[in-house]
Amino acid sequence: MQEASVQGFLRTILIIILVYYVLKFIGRFLFPIFFQKMVKNVEKKVKEQQEQQQGYQSSKEGETVIERKPKFQSKSNDRVGEYVDYEEVDD
Repeated sequence: MQEASVQGFLRTILIIILVYYVLKFIGRFLFPIFFQKMVKNVEKKVKEQQEQQQGYQSSKEGETVIERKPKFQSKSNDRVGEYVDYEEVDD
């Protein structure tokens, strides 16, 4: 059975601290690069969506455009009476 020595424990702690600071130092340079790439991708997607919607909205503002006729028209039933609001009464 092996016992942990103080020297091995301190060496492990030192390695953990070193790795932490190295990653922190590298992260200061790499994080902005990754963030800029992510922002560019999001901007590109938003721009594509706007261009796509511009294609749908090629008519002037306020103009009504019907692209297709409905297959069937619903017939209104004039025999239906008007709606009467009611209240429940507790006895």
